[in-house]
Amino acid sequence: MPASTDANAPRMLDERAIARALHRQARQAEAPWLHREAAQRMAQRLAIIKTQPHRVLDWWAQLGGSDEALAAAYPKAERIAVEPPQTWRAKPQRPWWSPQRWLSDGPAPLHDDAVPDASAQLLWANMMLHAVADPQALFARWHRALAVDGFVMFSTLGPDTLRELRALYARLGWPLPMADLVDMHDLGDMLVHAGFADPVMDQEPLTLTWATPQALLAELRTLGGNAHPQRFAGLRTPRWRERLHQALREMAGADGRIALRFELVYGHAFKPTPRVRVAEQASVSLEDMKAMVRSGSSGPKRQP
Repeated sequence: MPASTDANAPRMLDERAIARALHRQARQAEAPWLHREAAQRMAQRLAIIKTQPHRVLDWWAQLGGSDEALAAAYPKAERIAVEPPQTWRAKPQRPWWSPQRWLSDGPAPLHDDAVPDASAQLLWANMMLHAVADPQALFARWHRALAVDGFVMFSTLGPDTLRELRALYARLGWPLPMADLVDMHDLGDMLVHAGFADPVMDQEPLTLTWATPQALLAELRTLGGNAHPQRFAGLRTPRWRERLHQALREMAGADGRIALRFELVYGHAFKPTPRVRVAEQASVSLEDMKAMVRSGSSGPKRQP
């Protein structure tokens, strides 16, 4: 699963396949186990950051499974869920007579295209970036959503994820089983390009094992789906499925379990005080001007 050759280019993703996967995932009773595990591991990295946010944007909260981790880290903060349209449409509606239909545990979720600018001190995005075709554009959106001195914290899947499954598909002469993923160094460059400062990227490998091919494939399905544009077209046959099962059985180790590797990538960065470029005419937004005043900056200076 090679990294993108052009770090600024949108990824090769079938966005209709992504939309179907998100809709299906949103109907699950809870976030996938791997997402919840990544949330706990990412929350441990919050200890190095002294900022105490009073408002947190949880980007794609339903699939991120981060409620427990964020509540433990910032019990006094207002947490606002931000959801893509696919998960909104997938949410089952309660009967009109159910009291739960009219009760709310907190602020109503926001559509991901309706988040106000400079509205939070922390933007948290757990295990969702690999489902985005244009991470560069999303980073720019996150930059606008954060207040000055706020920070972004995210996790995603790295290019080493499911390398064994990709090798199996290649050996059998099949198309790729998943879309390419972005290298963490490219993600760090994108953060800087979007205006963030002091980006820190980190990764850790995680190996999961299953007793049967059926259990393995069932769990992978909870994590999404194959969104590679050149994946198999149409449905596969029972004979093809059995061939896949047999190939997976042959991968089992001495303990009889099938192992697959995941690469968890973590990143965080800060939104610095804005700097205005020197020009004959310079425009400054109200929020940026307030931030410059608070930081003691006098705005753009013209060279003599």
